[in-house]
Amino acid sequence: MKFVAEGPLAMPLWINGHAYLSVGESFYDVAHAQSGERLRRVPLCGASEAAEAVAAARAAQPGWAEMGLNARHVRLAALADGLERYAAHFAKLLLQEIAFDEAGADAEVRAAVAALRDTEVGETGLIGVVVDAERPLSGVAAALAPALLAGAAAVVKPSPRAPAAVFALCELSARVGWPAGVLNLVQGDAAAIAGLCGAGIDRLIYRGEAALGEQVGAIAAAAGTACVRQSA
Repeated sequence: MKFVAEGPLAMPLWINGHAYLSVGESFYDVAHAQSGERLRRVPLCGASEAAEAVAAARAAQPGWAEMGLNARHVRLAALADGLERYAAHFAKLLLQEIAFDEAGADAEVRAAVAALRDTEVGETGLIGVVVDAERPLSGVAAALAPALLAGAAAVVKPSPRAPAAVFALCELSARVGWPAGVLNLVQGDAAAIAGLCGAGIDRLIYRGEAALGEQVGAIAAAAGTACVRQSA
C-alpha cells in the first residue's frame, strides 16, 4: 500500500499480531544509504498509536508469562532460527537503510540471532524499547530478549532512519507462532516515546549512543517512567 501515487512505500506499525497502518499528518522519508533514493515513509506516531500498542502488550503479557520459562525459550529459539533462515533478506533491508557493507550487514544479523539464542533471564513486566540507527536489529534483539524470556511483553520504537528490519522481525514472530500482542511496534520520534511512557509501561529500555540516550531519559523522567540505558 502507498500513501500517495508513485510515492515511497508506507511503513506500518505492528500491533496485536498484525500490520497496522497509521495515517497521520507527519512522516519521515527513509532514504537509501548509498543512492539517496526515497525508499519508504515512516509515520511519526503519537499518544493514540502508542496507547493502542501498549494496550495490546498489556493484554498479552499474562498469558505469555503463564507459558513458563521453557516455552518462552522455545519461542525465542524459533525466532532466532527464522532470522537465521532469512538472514539474506534481513541483510538486504539493513544495507538499504544503513551505511553497512555486506560483511557489516551480515554481522548485524548474526549478532541479532546470537542475542535471541544466548540471552539470560531478565525482568518481566510491560516494557518499551527504543534503539538508535547504529545497530537497528541486534540492538533491538539484545534489549528485548532478556525481558521476553522473563515473561515481559514489549512495544518497540525503532529509529525512523532504519525501521524495516525491526518491522520484519515483528512479522517473523507471527510466522513462527508467537502469541499476538507479545511484541508490538510503533514508528516515530520523541512523541511516540512520550506516548509509550504516558500509556503506563513499567520501564523504558534505550540502547544506543549516549547523546540520544540523554534525550530519551529526559522524556521518560518527565513522565515518571523508569529508564534503563544500555550502550550499543
